[in-house]
Amino acid sequence: MKASGTRAHSPADLIAVPEVARRLGARFAGSGHELYLVGGTVRDALLGRADSDLDFTTDARPEQVLAIVEPLGPTWTTGMEFGTVGVQLGERLCEITTFRADRYDRVSRRPEVVYGDSLTADLLRRDFTMNAMALSLTGGDGQVFSDPYGGLADLARGQLRTPAPPQESFADDPLRMLRAARFVSTLGVSVAEEVRAAMTGMAGQLGRVSAERVQTELTKLLLGAHPRDGLELLVDTGLAAVVLPELPALRMAVDEHGQHKDVYAHTLQVLEQAIDLEDPQDGPDAVLRWAALLHDIGKPATRVTGTDGRVSFHHHEVVGAKLARRRLRELRFGKQFVEDVSQLVFLHLRFYGYRTGEWTDSAVRRYVVDAGPLLPRLHRLVRSDCTTRNRRKAAALSLAYDTLERRIGELQRQEELDAIRPDLDGNAIMKVLGIGPGRVVGEAYRYLLALRMERGPLGTQAAEQELRRWWEQRSAGS
Repeated sequence: MKASGTRAHSPADLIAVPEVARRLGARFAGSGHELYLVGGTVRDALLGRADSDLDFTTDARPEQVLAIVEPLGPTWTTGMEFGTVGVQLGERLCEITTFRADRYDRVSRRPEVVYGDSLTADLLRRDFTMNAMALSLTGGDGQVFSDPYGGLADLARGQLRTPAPPQESFADDPLRMLRAARFVSTLGVSVAEEVRAAMTGMAGQLGRVSAERVQTELTKLLLGAHPRDGLELLVDTGLAAVVLPELPALRMAVDEHGQHKDVYAHTLQVLEQAIDLEDPQDGPDAVLRWAALLHDIGKPATRVTGTDGRVSFHHHEVVGAKLARRRLRELRFGKQFVEDVSQLVFLHLRFYGYRTGEWTDSAVRRYVVDAGPLLPRLHRLVRSDCTTRNRRKAAALSLAYDTLERRIGELQRQEELDAIRPDLDGNAIMKVLGIGPGRVVGEAYRYLLALRMERGPLGTQAAEQELRRWWEQRSAGS
């Protein structure tokens, strides 16, 4: 029993309301309107997670919202047709959305924007109960916490449920199924059985969602603290078969007896090991994580069982790089991101030639030059690709890569490999050969670059001699 004169603690007491939110609340109250902190902002505050951006909901219509906030700071109205007005208050980006009671046509998934007059109805249309909590900022008697659908209890249990029946919620916006997997990764929660069942039964509807929105959710999932859990949920419910079919395709045993780990389990382990090798100061590395996830996707297409029953995947890195490039392009990633990930997939197997025989300095140079600025990521990916339980084999692989890294370091100090160029540039080539710009200059440049890779720095005089020798042979053969 609580002591006389005290009041029971409310969830509102656990939420530190930023000063800018209080200022907004005062402005809306002065205009006769309600204002609530809502959604992920409230959820993260209860979890003690930092959140620089703030989300609000209100009974004021968008035009009224704009009139209230325009004197406070820079505003944006790109979402105004959907009821959202943005304002920047100091370092905070604030988005204020009018109560909604949307209806979806469930074909194009575009909502018919309908404004509501009830906070409870607005919260019902949100994705999950833990995102359907609100904190009043305009109540005269202090902050009032609203949780009509049990979001606080679900947050405490670490379980995702939907305010409305999940089939209805996911039919309104199928992306919510993908978002569920993202929250499993980022928040470490699980999904309720009825939510999982709805995801499984409705997975095909995710095909209605734009590639850009899918890409955003997949990347957020992959950058979370528990990406393996989120990915396993996608595969188990069939969602991955719609948006990332290369992943469930990896669920195959290495031999017909099923005695070895399948490629899917190996891939998830490589991802986790790559994450462990990230620099904590740099934060999650999207390029590295996508490369780890896709590094073996060429194996199903290259799998061959020999007469001795042994399975091989020859050139799976070449096929995998092509498949990775295609998938990432379909997901609308930028050109450089696509090239970086696919190049890591292409190069991840090259090291295994090093451990079977001593590499020449030329081979080491090519490894470095082909990796370019991706070399630190390639180091991490290759080291992560060892998932054997054989400690002796794992130690041997690690030692071999340690040796390779030392040789790379030695050559880098001697030759500045990161910026390797031929000993003569294009202008010098034209001067030595007495020719003008054209295709031949490029041929000569590539010849000198190959020579530089093979033999190391030649020096200007030796390079000029080699260039003249090449030119004479070329002229004699033409």
